[in-house]
This record gives sequence, C-alpha cells and structure tokens, in this order.
Amino acid sequence: MQHLIRTSDFTKEEILDIFNDARGFLDFKPCDILKGKIIVTLFFENSTRTRSSFEIAAKRLGAEVVNLDVGTSSQKKGETMYDTVANLNAMKPDAIVIRHSVHGLPESLIGYVDCPIINAGDGRHSHPTQALLDLFTIYEYFEGKTDGKKIAIVGDVRNSRVAGSNRRLLPRFGIDVNLVAPDCFKYEGNEYKQFDKISDVIDDMDVIMALRSQLERHNITYFESLQEYAKDFCITMEHMERKDFLLLHPGPVNRNVDISDDALKHPRCKVLEQVTNGVAIRAAILKKLILG
Repeated sequence: MQHLIRTSDFTKEEILDIFNDARGFLDFKPCDILKGKIIVTLFFENSTRTRSSFEIAAKRLGAEVVNLDVGTSSQKKGETMYDTVANLNAMKPDAIVIRHSVHGLPESLIGYVDCPIINAGDGRHSHPTQALLDLFTIYEYFEGKTDGKKIAIVGDVRNSRVAGSNRRLLPRFGIDVNLVAPDCFKYEGNEYKQFDKISDVIDDMDVIMALRSQLERHNITYFESLQEYAKDFCITMEHMERKDFLLLHPGPVNRNVDISDDALKHPRCKVLEQVTNGVAIRAAILKKLILG
C-alpha cells in the first residue's frame, strides 16, 4: 500500500505516469474507474480549491465521497485524532484525504489505517498535490522541456507549505529554484538563491510563482499595510510586459497584493488553469493509490 505524504513518495517515473493519466482526465468526462470506492475527506483547516477538487475528482471517477464535519466530530468530545482515524478505518474506506495545521500529522496516522493516506496540506510543511499540479502546469506549458528553466517563488516562502513542496520537487525536473522574500519571510536555509525583491530577478526567470502572505500563521505584524508589501512583491502588468514568463499562484490570490488585477487577466497567467489541472492531477493520484 502506498501513501502520499510528500512529493518524494513518488519516483520521477511515477510522476510522469500520473501526468499521462491526468491528461486523459482533462476532458472531465465521468467514468467508473473507482465505482464502488469510498473516499473520506478530513479538513481541519479551511479549503476551497483543494477540498473541492479532490471531491470533484473522486466523483468524476465514480467514487463516493464522505466528508467528515470536523466541527461536530467526536474530537469535540475528547477523542484523539488517532482514535478518530482508527474508527474511520474500521468502516473500510478506500482512501483518506486529510489537511491539518500540525506538521507531520498525516504521516503519523499511517500506522492506524489499512488504506492510503493523502496529505492535503500539513502545517507549514508540505502540500504535495499542489506541487504536483504546479509542476504539471509548468511541464505542459514548456512541452516537457523543463530542464534548465528558472523559477522565482515570491512571497512568504518561510511559512508556505506550497513553497516547501515545490522547492523540493521542481529541482528533480531540472528547474532552478530561486526565492524572493522580505527578510521576515525568508527561508531559513542556504541551499537556494534568495533575493530581496522581484525586480532583482525577473529578467532571468522563466516562471514566477506568487504566494499569498500567510497572515493567519503570523503572531506579529511585519508591514504597516499590504500596499507597502506589494511595492516590492506584487506581480504587475509592467512585469508581464518586461519579461516573457509563466505566472502561477496556488490561490487564493490577494488581488493587487500578490498579483495585480490586470496581470491576472494576462494570457500567460495560468492561475485558473492550475485549478483545472488540480482536478485532473488529483484524479490520477486517487486512481494510482486506490487501484495500486
């Protein structure tokens, strides 16, 4: 049995196989590949894109989805997460998709289940399905020629689990990762090139990935206003016209803070295409892990 906790759980060959399956799911035609299978979703943090795309992907494949309302779950009565999952496992689901604010929690549940665990985001650590759909979007845009491409991940790279998964995954496909952030959001390592503002790197980049400022993960205020932050880190039409790069964002977008309104409308901005690709990628992952 295989789980997806981090992108390294899949080999490069497995990822390319997932991409091949995802292309076939982009037509969004219902099928019965997972007919009779039951997928449980456990989201202990807010989510629109990830939760919805998992549920739509599962239903497109013919599976049934059981979404646990964590607000009324037995954890409110004092039950531990491990007992909750063990009890769910006793009901014989075919996969459990979980998002939680605690780093490492999805991995810690593996010993309590007899079905695949899929990490839909844990704390500041990892968001593997987002990174895989981001890579798929890049891979398709450049027709598989990713070796030697350069990406700038811009914003709160310290707290973003999307940045964490992408900076580990993208180099496996030959993509050079550069991080752009103010001092307060800088990554606390030295294995990647880091810059202070987008204008320092934009002329050399093939891909720009803007991030949302993780305001809910901050205990203090770093900027007088979001407009102050945007001066150096918002991607604008001026940037789009200055250099021919692919523009991505994992969502939700803070308009005119992460990306300006007009830049979001640019043909090279693929934010909505990422959402579409997310359903196809998650469908391919569900197929792989459930059917084995």
